[in-house]
Amino acid sequence: MSGTAAPLALELRNVVKRFGKTEIIRGVNLAVSKGERVAVIGPNGAGKSTLFHLISGRFGSSSGDILLNGQKVDGLTPYQINRMGLARSFQVSNLFTRLSVFENLRCAVLWSKGYKYSFWKFLAGAADANARAEEVMEMIKLHTRRDVQAMNLTYAEQRALEIGITIAGGADVVLLDEPTAGMSRSETDRFVELIRDITVGKTLLTVEHDMGVVFGLADKIAVLVYGEVIAFDTPERVRADERVKEAYLGSVLAEAQADAAGH
Repeated sequence: MSGTAAPLALELRNVVKRFGKTEIIRGVNLAVSKGERVAVIGPNGAGKSTLFHLISGRFGSSSGDILLNGQKVDGLTPYQINRMGLARSFQVSNLFTRLSVFENLRCAVLWSKGYKYSFWKFLAGAADANARAEEVMEMIKLHTRRDVQAMNLTYAEQRALEIGITIAGGADVVLLDEPTAGMSRSETDRFVELIRDITVGKTLLTVEHDMGVVFGLADKIAVLVYGEVIAFDTPERVRADERVKEAYLGSVLAEAQADAAGH
């Protein structure tokens, strides 16, 4: 490989995380190219959320390197990593429930536009932040709900707003933690289309249990079992991997395929 090759969007090199003597992440290696959509799957307790915490800076790694666009980020705080171009959502919506859709999005934009929180300044004049909030609101299809308080949105709308907040700052690497959890099948199908649309040109890493979503959205799948990546490949190859079937997929995959055939 040439030394002048463009850096990967995200790279993990032998990353380990221990809590006391317990090793949760056990030497994970992962290389995600710019613009790829990668789903991380695995059984409960495999370490998926811990891995996201390490990448986003919520946890520090015990050893190994994490690189974002070629720059080491392990040891940095979440806000420092965010300002370097990575944003993430969580399993549980984290919204300002008494603020409107527009106000939630504008809050997310402010720091990326160089504004500091100031209680004595009127934000109506922050034209660039307001314009970006309006743009994202259109992207997530909540423009007709502009002035509705977040607490009064449907669950699916709240999740859409959560993703809007995640991308509002312009991050080019986006982490989504179980974005379709708790949704009906019709809501999930619409949400997958939304995720696909708003992550065009971005790098996406998502944890997801719905195998229909995984195989319908991901360019590649990383299978995490007991803190180790046992496979990282295209959906077709992962689907056919005997190790993956034995360790995780099995009947889950069969059910997902049957469900997909029924649609």
